[in-house]
Amino acid sequence: MRLLTPKPAPLDDFFVPALCEPEALLTLVLLAELLVLVLVLAEPMTVGFDWVRLALVSLFVQWIVLLSAAVLCRLRPWLARCRPLIAGLGCCLVVVLLTLACTAVAEQYELGGPPSGEPALYLRHALISLIMSTLLLRYFYLQSQWRLQQRAELQARIEALQARIRPHFLFNSLNSIASLVVSDPARAEQAVLDLADLFRASLASPGSLVNWREEVTLTRRYLAIEHYRFGERLQVEWCVDGVPDDLPIPPLTLQPLVENALIHGVAPRIEGGLVRIEAQWRAGRFELQVSNPLAEREVPASRGTQQGLANIRGRLTALFGPDASLSVERRNGRHFTCLRYPCFSLTQEARAI
Repeated sequence: MRLLTPKPAPLDDFFVPALCEPEALLTLVLLAELLVLVLVLAEPMTVGFDWVRLALVSLFVQWIVLLSAAVLCRLRPWLARCRPLIAGLGCCLVVVLLTLACTAVAEQYELGGPPSGEPALYLRHALISLIMSTLLLRYFYLQSQWRLQQRAELQARIEALQARIRPHFLFNSLNSIASLVVSDPARAEQAVLDLADLFRASLASPGSLVNWREEVTLTRRYLAIEHYRFGERLQVEWCVDGVPDDLPIPPLTLQPLVENALIHGVAPRIEGGLVRIEAQWRAGRFELQVSNPLAEREVPASRGTQQGLANIRGRLTALFGPDASLSVERRNGRHFTCLRYPCFSLTQEARAI
């Protein structure tokens, strides 16, 4: 029987962070300095505080910390392919060996006073480095597990929200096709094929984010279906030339906004109306605006409409944080639905999650 070996964790999921990063280095230096204070204060008290002793111990410990960070940073890709226990033992071994090496150098050049040559000194330094590195690695491991749990919960939440949107979208599209079955069977058949292509594209988009180009294509197919029902009453104006094709956006975000515009701005009006889709991306921020004319009489918001907007707002907040927003306003005889969220990277972010 063939045994299955566990796949190595991706480098981004490795519990030991990239210690060469400035933030990680600053944290290690501050923690090392706290350790120096503990070691110095733990020694027998003298009449005056020995600042020279503090400086020498600080130099000794900081050299160990910086050397360990540099070595572990270089070994990180290799350690990430090992099991967590083996990787942790390897990290501890590196720190202990560097500690012993720095102790030998300090003894050789008499940086801490006359050389003692006692094995107890090496054993003491090795035990301190082993304990501190074990505690720090344990902290890194717990932080990594917490991040993985948060990511899994976020993914489950997004999938649940997206699962609520798809039936809502399907039922409205089928209603549009149903109006053509009796009056124009040939066009109804073509609409079914368009719907099949639309859902094939939607279901083929893995992950929580898709490219802006795919989202636009999805919405154009939806509008093609609605054109069978509204005919010349439906007019659409696209102003999205300045948006990169690979800008990441949650799937089925634009289509529900356009659908709401048709329900509230085109369907109630005998003459129909113009749906304007405007989007721009600048300074790391994406803005999307869908507008439609106001109906002569107020159309009550359906539960599906409210749920669709709430789901889009929830997905934006879950993916892009509190800076993401979705707002609704009326001015100059038109109804505007606007969404905004920060987006500093393009293809790389679209591949995340």
